[in-house]
Amino acid sequence: MEKSTALVVVCLELPALSSSMQKQDNAPTGDTWETGTRSAVAGGTTTVIAFASQKKHEESLLPAITAYHEKAGGNSYCDYGFHVILSNPTDQILENELPALADAHGITSVKIYMTYEPLKLSDRHILYVLMRCRALGMTTMVHAENSDMIAIVIEGLEKRGNMGTWFHSVARPKIAEDEATYRAIALAELVDAPILLVHVSSDIAVEHVRAAQARLLPIHAETCPHYLYLLSQELKGQCNGSGHHHGDTDDFSGAKAVCSPPLRHDPADLEGLWRAVASNAFTVISSDHAPSTFDHPGGKKLGLVNGKIPNFTKIPNGIPGVETRLPLLFSDCEGCLPISEARLSLPQFVQMTSSNAAKMYGLEQRKGNIAPGFDADLVIWYPGDKGARLITQGRLHHGVDYTPFEGIRVRNWPRYTLIRGTLVYNDQGGIIGDKGYGQYLKRGLGQILVGKTGRQARGMLKDERSFWQPTME
Repeated sequence: MEKSTALVVVCLELPALSSSMQKQDNAPTGDTWETGTRSAVAGGTTTVIAFASQKKHEESLLPAITAYHEKAGGNSYCDYGFHVILSNPTDQILENELPALADAHGITSVKIYMTYEPLKLSDRHILYVLMRCRALGMTTMVHAENSDMIAIVIEGLEKRGNMGTWFHSVARPKIAEDEATYRAIALAELVDAPILLVHVSSDIAVEHVRAAQARLLPIHAETCPHYLYLLSQELKGQCNGSGHHHGDTDDFSGAKAVCSPPLRHDPADLEGLWRAVASNAFTVISSDHAPSTFDHPGGKKLGLVNGKIPNFTKIPNGIPGVETRLPLLFSDCEGCLPISEARLSLPQFVQMTSSNAAKMYGLEQRKGNIAPGFDADLVIWYPGDKGARLITQGRLHHGVDYTPFEGIRVRNWPRYTLIRGTLVYNDQGGIIGDKGYGQYLKRGLGQILVGKTGRQARGMLKDERSFWQPTME
């Protein structure tokens, strides 16, 4: 009898989809809800949580949420929910709209940025958001990079004419992520707020996370497959980190690997993150799926000035990865390798790709477990090496014209994907679920999975916060 492995998979972030074209504001040629969720189920993902983004000038979050409901409704192959990106945290939003989002819409996670001019918040506003989300029990996600460091480096690169695709990795050095990670942790510690540091790419940033966790602070961290498998040489184009030729003939093909934080330079960086995975420093591994078509003047080729001169600052950030996330990770876990060779155990694979995400994002009563009363979301993998394959663009289901993982061999691929007990994907027959089968998920409050609140901050008296911090509701 064949031996198969049944696993539950939920909750990775499909990127924000714009209100006009179902696509990202900064990547109008990328996935729609239809193609993105189709790709998700083909890769074994049963639930996505998309980023609904507030623009800096907007005084309310509600129009963005309404637009996302309209675009997603009837178009999703899998179950879905929303995070909200908060770029203009007015008193009205913090005091009135965030509670309403949690109660009426079941949106219980907020993402904030420490970089990107259209999105970044000052430390003061970050503290306001952290305190309010802490009071409401909402999850705060933080993109941690030092904006001024990056700006100074880019100024120097521009003056010297170093604007090719590879210089994107130079423009956002590890130290910019390291400093911002430490600062985000310090801000969270000041106000006793749990945070999730998203798409961590630096081993030194992980050291800050570990140090905070060792003091029992509620500091969670996320990384992504591209930071575990790919290096900055991808930004030079033509071949990937495993030496497999992409078939590209021009240097600008490196734009396909532009993401932030960027891919790092040294194989030691990959190993440092894998050690963090093995030691459970990371709470979740998500895709950060942010697709933009390459061969299109409105896609990655926005980075070609007058169609000829590369300027990495104009390239839309982000890479596709929703379909390849689970096969890449499963390929390196005990489901495919002996314990002595596996980079993560089978329980760790399930936790970091499924059950932890369900708990953190308020779906623990419905997703992330195989038990009575839970949705029957299952992924059945091939026995042995029968699911082995090369990742190739031609076999993927997304709406993008490339994959950064082209030519990488994985040891397995989802054989069947079931959502709520219904078969929606068969590796031999493709997508067999219906568009619109996916349900919107009103989420509850997320759990703290690392450390705990109520810790005394370093250098502060036991009750010192009571003299200045608002009482928690």
